[in-house]
Amino acid sequence: MNALNTSGTTLAVILGGTAVPLPDDHVLNNFTVNAANTIFTVSATGSYLITYTVRTTAALLLSSRILRNGTALPGSVISPAVSASAFSATLIADLTAGDTLEVQLFGLVGTAVLQGGTGASLAVVRLA
Repeated sequence: MNALNTSGTTLAVILGGTAVPLPDDHVLNNFTVNAANTIFTVSATGSYLITYTVRTTAALLLSSRILRNGTALPGSVISPAVSASAFSATLIADLTAGDTLEVQLFGLVGTAVLQGGTGASLAVVRLA
């Protein structure tokens, strides 16, 4: 599964978390996505390689993560000590059919503008 945000979206980030929409270039391979293009549902149980990136136009003191069923996925949380404009993580996780995945920005009350091109991406590859 692969999804991108290529449009330079402006996000109103809140402390508890704001979903990053990924409406572009979907290759879903049996995953499903909600109408807002923020929540992706896993179709088959297995081990998955998960990679995400978020790039903003300005360095901000915020954090990023992937939520699995509404809870931060271990190894996905990026919380820099100083302002940053790029956030990314790669991990392997066991997922169950029906699990949901969502990329979020959190820890800031303010505005984040995603870069044009590939401002955000999520790739999920089933290993076994």
